[in-house]
Amino acid sequence: MISHRSAEARAAVLLLAPGLLVITFLFLLPAAATFLLSLTDFDIYAFGDLDTVRVVGLANYSKLLRDPLFWKALRNTFYLVLVGGPLTVAVALGAALLIEHPLARARSLFRTVYFAPVVTTLVAVAVVWQALYHPRYGLLNAALGAVGIPAVDWLGDPRWAMPAMILLGIWKNFGLATLVFIAALQSIPQSLYEAARIDGAGALQRFRHVTFPLLGPALLFVSVLTMINYFQFFAEPYVMTRGGGPLNATLSLTLHMYKEGFRWWNMGYAAAIAFVLFLLILAATGLQMRWRGRATE
Repeated sequence: MISHRSAEARAAVLLLAPGLLVITFLFLLPAAATFLLSLTDFDIYAFGDLDTVRVVGLANYSKLLRDPLFWKALRNTFYLVLVGGPLTVAVALGAALLIEHPLARARSLFRTVYFAPVVTTLVAVAVVWQALYHPRYGLLNAALGAVGIPAVDWLGDPRWAMPAMILLGIWKNFGLATLVFIAALQSIPQSLYEAARIDGAGALQRFRHVTFPLLGPALLFVSVLTMINYFQFFAEPYVMTRGGGPLNATLSLTLHMYKEGFRWWNMGYAAAIAFVLFLLILAATGLQMRWRGRATE
């Protein structure tokens, strides 16, 4: 009996070893290296002489607490996550329900169209959307003018810059989530819907008591993936608002980290921002998984 269990344990270790090695070298070691780097004052001078590097302990984290740009970037990032994330998931779920509706036609075409933004080069997309947002010649303001609404300086007004980023983020990210929801919807047995109809359940009741509960795993996966994408929001404001403008209204944590590390070469300080971002993503993911666990009890 003991030898049988030891054989199973060895087999389990052998099967898990490749995945554990990948996680260790691509995730755990870089995270540990980032934390160690955040405890130093590594800067541009250290590239020429490593003897100039000093261990400063938690000084970089203490500096973060006194940095108004960090708090501005943190607020902007939470704005992206808490507004853009749920809207992206809602749009993706709505698109999936429309595609899978019994009366829907050309499903393959719509799946391709919705997924196209996901595989499109992000910089090219940002340039195109920058033209769409142009205050004078942009197509979006032309559409608003056609219905009598004054033009909006989407990328030049601090009040509208972040909503403009979120609109682009929804368009760019909802395609992948839509495909995940479509796969989840197709896995729901039709017998459950037939039983609900026999019991007199309407469309809304079928969605509430049949569709939505069975979409739980897919909803968790999409929510976590979308949340991580918005926590790592970088290329859009970097290209479209020249590095987080106007007045740092679109400055995200990743963009702030990039500017500190590769514009000002404060690598130790940038590593501290990166590690804080890592902890935020880890905590937010854990909260979502815990909420999902409680919901299924």
